[in-house]
Amino acid sequence: MTAPLATGIRYAVMSPSRLNQHLRKTLSRGRVAVSRPAGCPDIALHLFDPSVLEGPLSHDEAQAVVAEPAYWSFCWASGQVLASWILAHPESVAGRSVLDFGSGSGIVAIAAAMAGAREVIACDLDPAALDAVAANAHLNGVSVTLCDDWAARPPGIEVVSAADVLYDPDNRPLLGVFRAAAPRVLLADSRVRDLGDDAYRMRTVVEARTWPDLNEFEEFNRVRVYVAGQCGEA
Repeated sequence: MTAPLATGIRYAVMSPSRLNQHLRKTLSRGRVAVSRPAGCPDIALHLFDPSVLEGPLSHDEAQAVVAEPAYWSFCWASGQVLASWILAHPESVAGRSVLDFGSGSGIVAIAAAMAGAREVIACDLDPAALDAVAANAHLNGVSVTLCDDWAARPPGIEVVSAADVLYDPDNRPLLGVFRAAAPRVLLADSRVRDLGDDAYRMRTVVEARTWPDLNEFEEFNRVRVYVAGQCGEA
């Protein structure tokens, strides 16, 4: 059941069958299954079940997947690494209000909730992604608020988290937008080697792969974690 609010914030409890419905809009034989990404095994997620692909995709299936990819049904390398980093550094979010931008499967938002954040808001433009966040948060026994519009976020956000949002060069200004929105930013990215913003300090580089594995280029498996703003002991 979903209860929409005027601000663009909503709360929901979502079943895996709903996720299957979303997935089958682009892949008729698609379904989700519970698995634990290798890069962050502490968190379980409803993700694409590769066992349904007993043979190659048909032309129509391939076209549908390319036209409207279900990004939320995969857990990307940067999300796994940032979620794992937050769990290892709970002081980075504990007691704070956290907004996770471009949440996708919700792994980073869930990690923030598990690490003791006072409130976690998962923000994503894709309604299917927000349904996935709701289902995955429930699976892990945590509470996450859903937001479908960055402009409708509540005031007082103390931490912005984001993983793999710089894949398009046009998204680079988000670095400044995030810093203006909150005193602390936690960012993970595997696509951009030089952010071009000295406010972001790299904390670590970790090897990880998309889950289920999409056999991406090896260069996209090296994830860099950055922190900007008030870092404390994190």
